[in-house]
Amino acid sequence: MFQTYNVASSPQYGRERVAQLRVAMDALDIDGFLVPRADEFQGEYVPANAERLAWLTGFTGSAGVALVLDDQAIIFVDGRYTTQLAEQVDGGVFTPGDLVGAPPHLYLESYKHRALKLGIDPWLHTIGEVRRLEKALEANGGQLVLLDHNPVDRLWKDRPAEPLGRVAIQPLEQAGTLAKDKIATIAEGLAKWKADAVLLADPSSVAWSFNIRGNDVPHTPHPLARALIFADRSGQLFLDAGKTGIEQKAYLTQLAELQPPEHILDVVRRLGSENKTMIVDPDIVPYALVRAMTEAGGTVVETADPARLPRAIKNSTEIEGSRQAHLQDGAAMVEFLAWLDSSSDVTEIGAAQKLEACRAAVGARMQNPLKDISFDTISGAGSNAAIIHYRVSTATDRTLEPGTLFLVDSGAQYINGTTDITRTVAIGTVPEDQKRFFTLVLKGMIAISTARFPAGTRGVDLDPLARIALWKAGADYGHGTGHGVGSYLSVHEGPQRISRQSMQEILPGMILSNEPGYYRPGSFGIRIENLLHVTEEAMIANGDRPMRGFETLTWCPIDRRAILPELLDDEERQWLNAYHAHTFDNIAPLLADDSTREWLRQATASI
Repeated sequence: MFQTYNVASSPQYGRERVAQLRVAMDALDIDGFLVPRADEFQGEYVPANAERLAWLTGFTGSAGVALVLDDQAIIFVDGRYTTQLAEQVDGGVFTPGDLVGAPPHLYLESYKHRALKLGIDPWLHTIGEVRRLEKALEANGGQLVLLDHNPVDRLWKDRPAEPLGRVAIQPLEQAGTLAKDKIATIAEGLAKWKADAVLLADPSSVAWSFNIRGNDVPHTPHPLARALIFADRSGQLFLDAGKTGIEQKAYLTQLAELQPPEHILDVVRRLGSENKTMIVDPDIVPYALVRAMTEAGGTVVETADPARLPRAIKNSTEIEGSRQAHLQDGAAMVEFLAWLDSSSDVTEIGAAQKLEACRAAVGARMQNPLKDISFDTISGAGSNAAIIHYRVSTATDRTLEPGTLFLVDSGAQYINGTTDITRTVAIGTVPEDQKRFFTLVLKGMIAISTARFPAGTRGVDLDPLARIALWKAGADYGHGTGHGVGSYLSVHEGPQRISRQSMQEILPGMILSNEPGYYRPGSFGIRIENLLHVTEEAMIANGDRPMRGFETLTWCPIDRRAILPELLDDEERQWLNAYHAHTFDNIAPLLADDSTREWLRQATASI
């Protein structure tokens, strides 16, 4: 099994550990210290040895930061984690903060009691974050102190070792483009900036550029590594030798010089001393490396990671791989849902375990093994489904009860694609009010699925389409509508998103999730999610300009028992019936037995 259900949160240690941190702060002559969720690679998913925020506070969400001052401690999270924060963190020690509306730098701007000396670990913060913090502190006569060690690491006595996951080569039949060609394209792009090198600090960009995958981080198959690519197409890959075997080393040494990870600081300093110019992504590269380059006399050019957008725009091989992965995943989901409908006394953990087992069984049958799940399955029954990023544990596990909704948000990693799907299922007959909100969420999901839009359309432009039905009912949801998805990489990939903040143009080849929802704390939660591929522009009959659109990748029934058909208009009803017809045609041949096939026939009947 790729997921465990142990209680991961330890809020009972918060008071003691904050007190220890404050003693360390006094010794360092600082008034405060920031503890972000991010690691040295700015990843959403981090290895066990980088779970500093969880160690200090008990909070296990994927986004957050704690600000510990000598007289108070604030933990900033976004709207997805409000309920989770209250359950996992000692409210007598930590005050909740708003990571989106009033993040640490804005909080510090309003902190006018005294000038603060705030310490940070420069390996855990980007140049953009450092600038915002410096500006906020200096406005009140304060100072940002860049520490030469992380005090949390010294207090964390049983801190796990750094991961040494073995690297695998992503074959051309899955990658679609040779690594040497990707590296050459990146190198050629340096001329635009008159740069000598670019620092790839995002492990997913390193994995994509070199056509490798890793096993350092839970559920995300990239190796924790950085790379320098030079204008002459040479490169240096900073990767622990323990992560490669003979085959991988022979492959990689044809593309770049292999260096131990700890050498990167000296290499960057040397580039600086030679007055070189290096491209850095200000949202990813740790400030420690930017400072090393500039203090040595070099120049940095701040611009987007040059692999980020090409990685997001999938080639035809990657798109076809994703189609096949979703067909396989759809078969696993159908076998799971059929099992769920015929079972009783199912628990949240039991459901998540069965779903993973279905994915593994279908993978073995189709000779495309399940490599991992793409994130910890969100398996929420009843009121637990209202916790947007709920993670079931042995302490919270509950039985799926008749008359309630069950939300299961899950995904898989296959060598040919990454999947992410959410279905909300009626257990027995659910109240009309819950059916009404389920249908409003479905209307928003259909609106995105059927959208046509001109070149230049951004995620922020599409986001209201998913919300308008809820808005008209006086409701909304506190998360984005969609995120980018990698190709056997991170299930959350930028720069593409569908959200209130996304200014990135939605480009052909991108893969996005489409997942509106509705959550009533303490009662129920609803989310319906498919993955979509952005299609090329095409003319519409009697139209006057070409439009992009979406191809649905996910094939799995949407629970008709939770729909109020009278709330759907004719176009929405036609879309749903066509979607279900395609689902049956695509998935039925992949199922293992006739009973599951018959269940699918009934689940995809027209309304």
